[in-house]
Amino acid sequence: MTTETAVRFIWLGHSTVQCDIGDTTMLIDAWVEHNPACDLDNADLERVDAMLITHGHFDHIDDAVELATRCEPEIVVSNFEICSWLESKGVQNTSGMNVGGTQDVLGHEVTMVQAIHSSGIDDGGHFVPGGLAAGYVVRLADGFSFYHAGDTALFSDMQLIGEFYRPELAFLPIGDHFTMNPRQAAWATRFLQVRQVIPIHWGTFPILKGVPDDLEHELADLGVDCEVVRLEPGGSYTP
Repeated sequence: MTTETAVRFIWLGHSTVQCDIGDTTMLIDAWVEHNPACDLDNADLERVDAMLITHGHFDHIDDAVELATRCEPEIVVSNFEICSWLESKGVQNTSGMNVGGTQDVLGHEVTMVQAIHSSGIDDGGHFVPGGLAAGYVVRLADGFSFYHAGDTALFSDMQLIGEFYRPELAFLPIGDHFTMNPRQAAWATRFLQVRQVIPIHWGTFPILKGVPDDLEHELADLGVDCEVVRLEPGGSYTP
């Protein structure tokens, strides 16, 4: 299905995605000002009504405290450990959850799903536990759903995510080294059976060698009919 809600996704570079849903803004992973792939400063984000954090690594959480303090989102979602850490830094309105759970976020269903990755928070040079890394499936009130995988390896239970939650759009990492490469992401797309995929977590650093061209080639080799939506940092997509 296509969404009847006015939705615009803006890839801010790396894994940070701004989701403008109706008259609200949901930010998935908070790495803006210190993100070399992003031309924005934190002050350029005028509003953040909800924030979802996939895990504790700096390239997903580094600007979360500053943005939450300034924008005062209605809800900040992550796992229990990360929410506890954010609360210790003065962040309000946290709502910790865990893999398998679903909660209401701005009138939409947000489900935390598995990711295969590590998680730890650099707290002033001291690493503290970051709980389990995760991804999110977001189902809008009109039924349209999308999946942000966070940082993850390929895992076979992506088939269950596809069958159970039926996302239509997926944000998948393709950079390799720390996450899936394009070949693994193509298999993930096959498992998920999504109609569109937006590559993330690529191009930020030289070590992240996967590119969208490679993903398209791998999808073609697998015979998977899925549109690769190519965005440059700051680019937007409206389903």
